Amino acid sequence: MPWKNQLNRVLRKTAGLELRKPLPPPSAAKRPPRRRAVSLREGDRLLTAPTFVLSTVRSGSTLLRVLIDSHSQLHAPQELHLRDLHVQVSSKYAPRALDSLGLDQEHLEYLLWDRLLHRELAASGKQLLVNKTPSDVFIVDRIRECWPDARFIFLLRHPAAIAASRHATRPQDSVARNVKKVLDYGNAVEQARTTLPGHTVRYEDLASDPVTETQRLCAFLGVEWEPGMVDYGAFDHGRFRPGLGDWNEKIKSGTVQPPTPPPPLHEIDPGLRPLCVAWGYLQSDALDVTSAPPAAPAPSS
Repeated sequence: MPWKNQLNRVLRKTAGLELRKPLPPPSAAKRPPRRRAVSLREGDRLLTAPTFVLSTVRSGSTLLRVLIDSHSQLHAPQELHLRDLHVQVSSKYAPRALDSLGLDQEHLEYLLWDRLLHRELAASGKQLLVNKTPSDVFIVDRIRECWPDARFIFLLRHPAAIAASRHATRPQDSVARNVKKVLDYGNAVEQARTTLPGHTVRYEDLASDPVTETQRLCAFLGVEWEPGMVDYGAFDHGRFRPGLGDWNEKIKSGTVQPPTPPPPLHEIDPGLRPLCVAWGYLQSDALDVTSAPPAAPAPSS
């Protein structure tokens, strides 16, 4: 406007000032968009109290799955990888349509997750679903948001044994990358285990005494124990293949085999030792021990 231009010229000559548009408050540009609260409607969740096994890779979760799946009322499907199942909302109208229904993209994904798991449970003809996919440990918060009544089983194994098992399946990975992957999963399991209620199972106990451990599992899940659970080879649990769980000859044998002994302290990578201590596989003083093997005894004279 002409009067503003004239006033600006006067201000610049007299005080070095100029009229400008007011700036937005500093916090306004940084404030994240508010997420709309979405409430569950009747029928949004078909599953009741699904159970999730939270574990690392190579921790014996496939053995746990087939033992649970051998129960007449418990269905434990092959890995379903919920973390990688998404819906795509495109065009400017689709979000408006979802909003009018009280949904957003994330909660639309929850409907997909629930429908998929319920489909598996219904096909099995069983009562309760127990889902196991190691990557579930990275979406625990989303699982709890999707199913507020979800229950959790925490499966532990000696971290050095996990690293050795993973190295056997992925020898191309460096030692450092192997340790990092074990810690990524292991620390996520420990975070969930220390913040959520649930039931803890040790792979070593499960493999050495499957009767006692499956009895404890059934008590947690609220079903009667069945002796046939430990004879998992008598049931069809689907194909054992990469991407769906363990596929080695040990799991294909159909019988529970004893665990391998833990490695000596000097063979455990120092990076894994804090997790070993947290899970009770090592004493805290092991953190101060060097990685060098013990010296051979001096020959007697």
